[in-house]
Amino acid sequence: MRLTPDEWVFWQYGFVKLNATIVFTWALMAVLVLGAALVTRQLATGHERSRWQNLLEIVVTGIVGQIEDVGLKEPRRYLGFLGTLFLFVAAAALATVVPGYEPPTASLSTTAALALSVLVAVPLFGISGQGLFAYLKSYAQPTPIMLPFNLISEVSRTLALAVRLFGNMMSGAMIIAILLSITPFVFPIVMTALGLLTGMVQAYIFTILAAVYIAAATHDTGSGRPKVELVPAPPD
Repeated sequence: MRLTPDEWVFWQYGFVKLNATIVFTWALMAVLVLGAALVTRQLATGHERSRWQNLLEIVVTGIVGQIEDVGLKEPRRYLGFLGTLFLFVAAAALATVVPGYEPPTASLSTTAALALSVLVAVPLFGISGQGLFAYLKSYAQPTPIMLPFNLISEVSRTLALAVRLFGNMMSGAMIIAILLSITPFVFPIVMTALGLLTGMVQAYIFTILAAVYIAAATHDTGSGRPKVELVPAPPD
């Protein structure tokens, strides 16, 4: 039994390896790109729309709504990055129904790469939203003593993102593999369905945490909805 898809090596020449993590990652990205190209090839603006376009609009609207609920005022500004994170992690979990497939998110190298992308995106969005000087100044707030602690926080939360996603995805894959070897066929089916649900939850949590980190870096904490002010009634 393999602990991670890194141990499934297809080809090796010296220290260069082509393992299942790389193959399934690129295959998954190719499927997502091809699917997006096919769905968006003939978009309609009228009442007659294809089922795939309706599904795409539901997914995009749902992601935009969740980003807005986090507190980012301009959710479509972050849709490309956060939406891609969610779709990749979710698709990696949903594809486990394919025989012979192992989710690349069950490898620490993949989850570390996803977490590092968040680590890079947070300051980029922060600088674009506040400016370079204002963003760097935020690391020394409320006092300069907090500078090393804020830097440690950036690294630790990146590590936490990677380990959390890796642990949950790997544990689900291991449980299914163990049940396949010691139990009848019905139990792995139930655990596979539970694994699909867990994968969707992990995709949601990972994306929401990334959105929270971006909101904190950009100081974009508005709800994006008009505020309702209570006006006192005039005296009689």
